[in-house]
Amino acid sequence: MEKFNEKLYLVDMYEDGFFPNFLVDKIKVLLISGVELLEDGEKDIEIIQKKFDEITIGINNLEEEFGKNDSELETGARESIGETVDYIINHFNLSIDVEKLIRERNW
Repeated sequence: MEKFNEKLYLVDMYEDGFFPNFLVDKIKVLLISGVELLEDGEKDIEIIQKKFDEITIGINNLEEEFGKNDSELETGARESIGETVDYIINHFNLSIDVEKLIRERNW
């Protein structure tokens, strides 16, 4: 299977100056860990869900850091993260809803 295209990560967040790139990079690193699990061939939905719960909680934990940098995880961030996760779901042909995969989100 073709590797997930790195250019698809958090496109709108990178294009919006409201979100500091170094913080968007931290979200990207978390998402990459999920993609790596899938690229290694993981198919068990429970294992995938657990990993994305961890990723989502990791993103939640960045909220304070975003605030300290005059930014926040708000609608634009939620949509950009959701779109990226949706691309991941489609790329790996997962039969799971994006909202379920990021069910632990606070944003």
